[in-house]
Amino acid sequence: MGKEVVNMQIIADVGGIPGKDCRGFCKYCYFRKVTGEDPLGCRSCTPGTVGCENCSTGVRETRNEFMHPFMVMGSVQNSLMMSEIRDNNLKANISGGGDVSCYPHLLELASGLNQYNLPIHLGYTSGKGFDSAKTAEELISLGVDEVTFTVFSTDQKLRDSWVKDPTKGESLNALKLFCENTEVHAASVIVPGVNDGDVLYETCSNLEDWGAKAFILMRFANFRNQGLILGNEPILKDVVPHTLVEFESLVRKINKEFNLRVTGTPLCDPENDTPFAISKEKNSEYLEILTDVQSEATVLSSNIAAPYIKKIVGMIGADELINVVPVDQDIGCLITQEDVEGVDLAELKETVIIPGRALIHDKVAQNILSKDGVDRIVARGPDKLSVDGEMSGTLSREDVLKKELIAFEDLIEAINFFGVRKK
Repeated sequence: MGKEVVNMQIIADVGGIPGKDCRGFCKYCYFRKVTGEDPLGCRSCTPGTVGCENCSTGVRETRNEFMHPFMVMGSVQNSLMMSEIRDNNLKANISGGGDVSCYPHLLELASGLNQYNLPIHLGYTSGKGFDSAKTAEELISLGVDEVTFTVFSTDQKLRDSWVKDPTKGESLNALKLFCENTEVHAASVIVPGVNDGDVLYETCSNLEDWGAKAFILMRFANFRNQGLILGNEPILKDVVPHTLVEFESLVRKINKEFNLRVTGTPLCDPENDTPFAISKEKNSEYLEILTDVQSEATVLSSNIAAPYIKKIVGMIGADELINVVPVDQDIGCLITQEDVEGVDLAELKETVIIPGRALIHDKVAQNILSKDGVDRIVARGPDKLSVDGEMSGTLSREDVLKKELIAFEDLIEAINFFGVRKK
């Protein structure tokens, strides 16, 4: 069996604002009810200032409306000039903050990319901009060979009411054409009592029959500790999302019963054992290549990641040097000042490692975590310690293990450098 060639992707960012450049919010959309303009703080902020483009307009996806195709092509051309990757390994990914099917210059942009002989990945779209399935035919003829499609359900009435799909079935016809002619990664936000159960089975059956390659199940989030950090909770009143255990069970069940590459976010991937494949006993031998831990530190992490990290710490025999403290937030990248303020300082060592992409200013984090009089060192760890369902579905087991081992090596190096050295 030959080694699979992985396409590197150049982003063709068309811009767009959620809710505005997508024909209106879906009922379950994360960006519904977003409030405020105050920055959250992040690693990109200058040392003396809380706030930058990344943690204010960036995290709210309000930076720019749809851009002129000339600007998008200019950005792609610059990326091509800087790229050292050969053309046969390169793909253009049309994506943005809005729904790319609603981008008014989509066919023009695809035609421009096609002149460079670039295969095209059509990034996240719900298809709400496809008033005619013929648009899908034209896109395929212009080089679209991969599509990530938010379907929610193949029941058109549910799409009408929940996705706010105005296309009278044309979007689903477009999805069917994409499935038959391209590599489709379908996705659904799973709302309990709405598109799970028998409805979900019908959606999976249709996707399987049409020829979709993969299906990403995304747990609906409705509360702050599930990621709604922009003052937008709840998105839907009286809806209680699946627990993590329930959701993981659902992902594994769908994976077992359908011939689709099924993954879930925030967990799990039944095929690649993510998140944290290296925490599995069958992969424990790989941990032997990691550098020895020589310093003491606390790893501050999320509800989901903390138990896995703690297990790995035990597997490498570093329990006495590293303790893992979870905050009340499911996703590490979405940890904010409010989450850090809830930490019991008595649990912390003199050095604290926080997630690399946590949305808190470095100085603010240090001040909060030193309020008990202990002048702690607060440092950032790697951006990610594992891969999410959206990425793992495109990776091999070996790729996943490699990424996790590199990330944990980076974490250990940060602990050894910033931590208190022990003999």
